[in-house]
Amino acid sequence: MLRTLVCLIAVAASPVLAQDKTFTLQAPDTLVETGFLKHLLPRFSLKSNIRITVQPTPGDAALGSDGTPVFKQGDTVWHLAKTDGPFTDAFQEWLLSDVGQRTIEGFKKDGTALFSADVTRVVQTVTLDLSGDAALGEKISLSQCGRCHVVNDTNRMNAIGSSPSFGLMRNFDDWQERFETFFLLKPHPAFTQVTDVTDPFPEHLPSPIAPIEVTLEEIEAITAYVGSITPSDLGAPIQTQ
Repeated sequence: MLRTLVCLIAVAASPVLAQDKTFTLQAPDTLVETGFLKHLLPRFSLKSNIRITVQPTPGDAALGSDGTPVFKQGDTVWHLAKTDGPFTDAFQEWLLSDVGQRTIEGFKKDGTALFSADVTRVVQTVTLDLSGDAALGEKISLSQCGRCHVVNDTNRMNAIGSSPSFGLMRNFDDWQERFETFFLLKPHPAFTQVTDVTDPFPEHLPSPIAPIEVTLEEIEAITAYVGSITPSDLGAPIQTQ
């Protein structure tokens, strides 16, 4: 069973500073057991570097029937009640942003979205920048992703031909989200471990290949590197008569 505790990336600074960028979030078991928070929280923390601890008891913020409406599950509207502070404020702003909306509605089971961001509210826009270390991202991409994907000319002859190259994927409209959350997209969950985010492989389902082991900081660096490369030229669209 999935952990209810999702510990997300600490800032690359002192342990004291990293510890400060955190808050506790109360959530009932009925919400936790859907797996929705495990989908939602890593995406928020990837750019904010704010760690959220989920707990069943009162904390700095709570998802329930009081506060600001943030998403809907069937006929149930979930609200966020929170104490004032830069970290809880950032979480609320993100939930109400275009990016937060897409993340909420991107959680699906059997192809069906279980949550909706349509709670008749004003949407605030938050721009996410690529603040990772692109040089580190290139290094990690070649060592961890290069066994399957063409990262650049350096490993062009060593990748798997059926795997899309980084340059090709850079053309996708949602390329940034794909790279930031690749560990949740098939086939990656079967062989990828993200420090303090993913659960260990079940003993009866070990990784079929040498596992990829990365941190959220490294994923941010990979994304920054991909943002720095030129998309592959896919040629002109096919003309039909």
